[in-house]
Amino acid sequence: MGGKYLLCETRDAVARVTINRPEKLNAINREVFFELRDSFAAIEADDAVRAAILTGSGEKAFAAGADIAELARLSPTEARELSALGQSVMEGIARLRKPVIAAVNGYALGGGLELALCCHFRIASRNARLGLPEVTLGLIPGYAGTQRLPRLVGRGRAMEMVLTGAALRAEEALQAGLVNRVVELEELIPTCEGIAGTIASRGPVAVGFAIDAINRGLDGTLEEGSWLEQALFGLLWTTEDMREGCAAFLEKRAARFKGR
Repeated sequence: MGGKYLLCETRDAVARVTINRPEKLNAINREVFFELRDSFAAIEADDAVRAAILTGSGEKAFAAGADIAELARLSPTEARELSALGQSVMEGIARLRKPVIAAVNGYALGGGLELALCCHFRIASRNARLGLPEVTLGLIPGYAGTQRLPRLVGRGRAMEMVLTGAALRAEEALQAGLVNRVVELEELIPTCEGIAGTIASRGPVAVGFAIDAINRGLDGTLEEGSWLEQALFGLLWTTEDMREGCAAFLEKRAARFKGR
């Protein structure tokens, strides 16, 4: 995991991935996408990792958007290819069967907000600013921001954010349902680590199934999602973790889940 632009570390079953371009406010370029793809593929494959935190280096930015210098050089075909790359990488994170928490430490703008949106949920520091300002450049979001944002905050709020390009302050983002919590900057990583640690102590197969049920259920009808829930619920009866979890409850002890 990691690379030129990413820092990665794992502790107590929780991986932390940090975009490390502080001189560019952690702007996302093509190389960052490739490193994110490879790092989260490694997280998915590592049975010792049960949750992940994604953040940016420094105290100013989670990721302040795309690398505009790179965008300005693209042809129309190259622009579409970059959009496809970014969407593919972010969809891979969204479909990960281990929870990814975005620790939004400052600016999450444009592609930075789109990256936060593909995480399973978001915790923001009080100095965070979240927005999709692409229209100020004569562009639209290219990494599925026009699709994920309205699914999270509703059509009207998403329309206002995308069409004005205005950023929300952390408390406004909380009210809109864009982030789950707002904390002081120095509390951001410890808060995310606490949540990730709690999730890591739960049954990992069940956590993965729950992510699948929510993600795929929202893509279809209530009836289709409920059918999927039934199927996954039944499948859990084939796992050692389910038997261990029930035995631990009855024996009044902590469960020792093995992920199988």
